Amino acid sequence: MDSELAALAASGATALVSLMVTDSWTHARELVGRLLARTGSDAAAIAELDSSRTRLLTATTTEDEQAASDIRARWHVHLQQLVEAGSLTSDDLRVLLTSLQRLDAAPATRRETVHNDINGGVQHGPVIQSGRITGLTFHVHHPPASKPG
Repeated sequence: MDSELAALAASGATALVSLMVTDSWTHARELVGRLLARTGSDAAAIAELDSSRTRLLTATTTEDEQAASDIRARWHVHLQQLVEAGSLTSDDLRVLLTSLQRLDAAPATRRETVHNDINGGVQHGPVIQSGRITGLTFHVHHPPASKPG
């Protein structure tokens, strides 16, 4: 493998592992999962993404940089093997790296926990919990008012 492809594989592994501990992980996993599926990798390789993330999250909480380094090395080797087998091209690696770097550079999304209680009787209409809603219209049918009698 030439040095350019080795550098791309190393950069891809580094970007992948750095995204494993961010809110962008779901998107990164989808990108890499699609790439792995396209290369004919088995389900075990795709499951290894989640396993790697779990190990990395554990390593992060215990400040175990060696574990993070091992995970980076594992994915570097895996990407190199895919290139050597002809399953990935340098263009595939460049596209993956660019996509992962874009995700890594994206501002972190703000996550908050919201807890709502509904009080004051029975609710006869929709109850929606949301941060922002635009362009929503409700069509509510009111039952005829009962006549006092």
